[in-house]
Amino acid sequence: MSKSKPLAFIVAALSYSFFLFSSSPKSHEYHELFLSDSFSDNASIALNLRTLTRRPHVAGTVANGEAAAYVRSVFTSSALKSHVVTYQVSLTYPVHRSLVLTPTESAKPITFLLEQEQAGDNPYANEVMPTFHGYAKSGNVSGPVVYANYGRVEDFLRLKKDMGVNVSGAVVIARYGQIYRGDIVKNAYEAGAVGVVIYTDKRDYGGDKWFPASKWMPPSGVQVGTVYNGLGDPTTPGWASVDGCERLSDEAVELSGDVPLIPSLPVSDADAEVILKTVVGDVADGDVYPVGPGPGILNLSYIGETVIAQIENVIGVIEGEEEPDRYVILGNHRDAWTFGAVDPNSGTAVLLEIAQRLDKLQKRGWKPRRTIILCNWDAEEYGLIGSTEWVEENREMLTSRAVAYLNVDCAVSGPGFHASATPQLDELIKIAAQEVRDPDNATQTIYDSWIGSSNSVVIGRLGGGGSDYASFVQHVGVPGVDMSFGGGYPVYHSMYDDFTWMEKFGDPMFQRHVAMASVLGLVALRLADEEILPFNYTSYALELKKSAEDLENEKLGHSIDVYPLIKSIKDLSTAAQYINIEKEAVKGARKVRELNDRLMMAERALTDRDGLSERPWYKHLIYGPSKYDDYGSKSFPGVDDAVDNAKKLNTKASWENVQHQIWRVSRAIRQASLVLKGELR
Repeated sequence: MSKSKPLAFIVAALSYSFFLFSSSPKSHEYHELFLSDSFSDNASIALNLRTLTRRPHVAGTVANGEAAAYVRSVFTSSALKSHVVTYQVSLTYPVHRSLVLTPTESAKPITFLLEQEQAGDNPYANEVMPTFHGYAKSGNVSGPVVYANYGRVEDFLRLKKDMGVNVSGAVVIARYGQIYRGDIVKNAYEAGAVGVVIYTDKRDYGGDKWFPASKWMPPSGVQVGTVYNGLGDPTTPGWASVDGCERLSDEAVELSGDVPLIPSLPVSDADAEVILKTVVGDVADGDVYPVGPGPGILNLSYIGETVIAQIENVIGVIEGEEEPDRYVILGNHRDAWTFGAVDPNSGTAVLLEIAQRLDKLQKRGWKPRRTIILCNWDAEEYGLIGSTEWVEENREMLTSRAVAYLNVDCAVSGPGFHASATPQLDELIKIAAQEVRDPDNATQTIYDSWIGSSNSVVIGRLGGGGSDYASFVQHVGVPGVDMSFGGGYPVYHSMYDDFTWMEKFGDPMFQRHVAMASVLGLVALRLADEEILPFNYTSYALELKKSAEDLENEKLGHSIDVYPLIKSIKDLSTAAQYINIEKEAVKGARKVRELNDRLMMAERALTDRDGLSERPWYKHLIYGPSKYDDYGSKSFPGVDDAVDNAKKLNTKASWENVQHQIWRVSRAIRQASLVLKGELR
């Protein structure tokens, strides 16, 4: 052990220096030019964002088709070979909504308007679609109100076990903020509720002043969104929704378990406050509202229309000169629930800025070594549909050719840089962040601000299902990155997420957009141009070691043995050290290609064709969404699912399955080690 530590240190130092200087001097000159002030244009970014957010553009609408045409026009004018890929997918829209509260038997019923009040002078506010949940179940239900805090599993357990509250037959009201809204509906259904109301609590999203006077959500603001728990078109699970394809029936879709089985509606804080004032009962520790049930009765009625609609992915390509069959893919979605200034069109504006800068580079003589593909996805808001259908259609090509997928969604909502990635890309992100000025402090870099913040250069992982990286990482096993400035923002998914909000509060000078284009674009350029792919699997091994130690520290008992996992991670660490040494000595185009293939394909080895138990679409055994929170990221999600099940059942077979899942992950990691070594056993 004492000898391995110095070796690891030397290898890490060598790989870091190689990381910095592995591409040609000419490439570095182009990369520096890409970051120069003469290449960036915050005025152009602002114009693009203003154009994209002029009207609400929900997936499947005419306005979203117009936005797609605009994106393609910018791609084309930026010398990208562009085309549109269409899919015919199942989407839902609201037809009827009503919510009526009867406070007591003798009281007059209160009928809620379910409308957001216009704030500011947006001339297209009347085009905003009525508030609803995508894929919500149609139905008319009534029941006493039960307040379930954030609607988490632990919230429902507390109601049942600690407070003696029976949720069966109730209409649950829960606030958004901790887990995905689709999981709130699913958790409520499993607790016995007949309907769900989800609201944006002023404690999380409000302030003394609100938009347009300040950044906070107005009292009438409503956060809409999907409640679908799957990815991609619900009628084509696992295959692309091309015209004339096989589709599941409505009954089969419902049996899949991914669409909700009880109706739901999103409401404002103002409406929720009226409902909660009629609820009696005990108050949970740390909260302010009684939990109920009742005595008021809430009637929730919703009718949705399901249609097969056309969606459009806009694709732009710069073909690689030396390795045209290796793809560096950048992506962002375009569709929005309303105007989408933050979500997602801050990301679209960044993607267009990158396209325009790459055009300027090409005019200076730059040609990428590998192919760069820019993708503008559609119908992400409904369930990552555009990206998922494209990945499913191109699965085999992506499996053999994709180097990495770089995602940006809510690119800018405020200050503070955040990044998530698969671990072999950690060092690349840090190095890129060292070369880009902090948009909020020109005296230092993004990296300097990052290490001085509470984040302390914590790079998240891509196990959650929150954006378009999910299909690439979790279904195919492509290394991935997701970046943003700012975090959650108050007017999320409401009609107030418009250009005025961005211009006043999100990024008044559009310098954060410029910085995001710089750091994301630089990561793409390094991946596209460096002779040897800048992947560092020692970071991966260290990350997995921490996760294995966390699992071991759970002390699960039942003769559960984590050693196979720990041993496989040690093998991965050794393989990573040796391939770092190989990078220093490799010569010749064939040898470079072979080494790059090993670096690229190691991530694929961490997938399993059978996928997670009960969730077979998710193939990645290291990173996947939490079973009870699609936004949450879990290391070893299959093990986590098995442990949760074993704790519930406490049977010999359930605990044996925990051990089996540990073995599955161990075998996948060992496969990754063999790929990195590049030798048959």
